[in-house]
Amino acid sequence: MTSFDTIGSIAIFSEEFKGMKKKAEEVLKIRNIETVAVKTKVHSGVFRTRKINILAGKRKKETTHKESGAEVKLNVETCYFSPRLSNERLRISELIKKDENVLVMFSGVGIYPIVFSKNSKAKEIVGVEINPKAHKYALENLGLNKVKNVKLYKGNVNDILPKLRKKFDRIVMPLPKDADEFLDLAVKKIKKNGIIHLYDFEKEEDIPDKILEKIKGLKVVKIVKCGSFGPGKFRVCVDLKVDKV
Repeated sequence: MTSFDTIGSIAIFSEEFKGMKKKAEEVLKIRNIETVAVKTKVHSGVFRTRKINILAGKRKKETTHKESGAEVKLNVETCYFSPRLSNERLRISELIKKDENVLVMFSGVGIYPIVFSKNSKAKEIVGVEINPKAHKYALENLGLNKVKNVKLYKGNVNDILPKLRKKFDRIVMPLPKDADEFLDLAVKKIKKNGIIHLYDFEKEEDIPDKILEKIKGLKVVKIVKCGSFGPGKFRVCVDLKVDKV
């Protein structure tokens, strides 16, 4: 049987399978699940969005997801969101030192900045998101969580970051694909001895060699597997230290 992700009160099967509608009715009986859907189109485009088909329950695509003391409202079809990264978001929160200035490139509906705000003593957290629908939810989510040390910008990181006259102690790059293409930009905005968390998808046999090819001589502090992404393929986070700026 195929797996499913739970985002708030919506359960989403990763693919169609025999007996899917019957299983959807069973999943609907799980506590707090109000809608069961199946992904009909993989994440794609600049905004990395997907299409879903509702199988059972309420015909809705908007929900409120809770994790690590934070809650965010989103539309699962118009906003990229992965519940599988909850442990990873908390891991980074625990690494953030008191009074750090943190940048989240590709901040989506605000889950990374808000979880960091709730679970660390960061001085300021800045998020940049290109998807206007996700950014709109993010602004609403700041109020929902009553956080005061988060500032959000809407637009392309290539346009926004050069205008910010500051550098950061820590930069998080949770783009689900091709984040390494923005690594040069991140290096320009990091303080000396700062940390960059770069995300990537790699086959198990290519870890760490393919990753080392992409980081252009930066010092690897740690490589963390953040969950599987298909047979033999993993999402990984590379913690990088930049000792020269």
